[in-house]
Amino acid sequence: MFHRDTAPGIHRIEDSYVNWFIVEDGAGRGVTVVDAGVPTSWSSLVDALRELGRTTSDVEALVLTHAHFDHVGFAERARTELGVPVYAHASEEPVTRHPLRYRHERSPLLYPLRYPKALPIIAAFARNGVLRTPGIGATTAYVDHEVLDVPGAPRVVATPGHTLGHASLLFSDRDALIAGDAVVMLNPYTGGRGPQLVARGATADSDAAIASLDRVAETGAGTVLTGHGEVWRAGAQSLADLAREHERV
Repeated sequence: MFHRDTAPGIHRIEDSYVNWFIVEDGAGRGVTVVDAGVPTSWSSLVDALRELGRTTSDVEALVLTHAHFDHVGFAERARTELGVPVYAHASEEPVTRHPLRYRHERSPLLYPLRYPKALPIIAAFARNGVLRTPGIGATTAYVDHEVLDVPGAPRVVATPGHTLGHASLLFSDRDALIAGDAVVMLNPYTGGRGPQLVARGATADSDAAIASLDRVAETGAGTVLTGHGEVWRAGAQSLADLAREHERV
């Protein structure tokens, strides 16, 4: 599902309960894709670019917040077929190679029986090929505080915890933060909605994830775009505060 201008020049695409984004520069450049959904999101990329009056030749870069299987779906295809660089935090490189091998605190297999609301999400993942998500052959490393030389020029805000190399992207000129899964509005492992951390079944270090909520709040962004669920428009501080109060599962 295509959502135009969820923040100025930042367009949200939702596939299989996963959000990814197309960022326009507004300065005559092409576009940056942030995260890459599930493998079947390639067709959504083509459709969304067409909706914007663009084509795949306008894609200049793909930037990952993290490299879990539900966020790198078409990344390798973009790298090989479009010849675009794929950016990821330097600490995320091992997961980019093997997006189905990731550190977690609890078994993800525990959640479907306890949280039946998660079953449609799991089914959507399966239908759209997440278990066949390819690793990425090569990535360009970024580091905390770096301003990326890509359309939109986001500043990197390291927010580790969900993965050890997780990062958020701040677009100061648009008062917007793409937070990835540092905090979400929909928990794919429980089906629960509202500000929260992703379940421990997909979190490498939940103490670090809680600490990273301070980094989210410090951005002061008015709009926060998360990896799952609806857009949050009541400010990064309130989002972080509510997520910190939510039960950890």
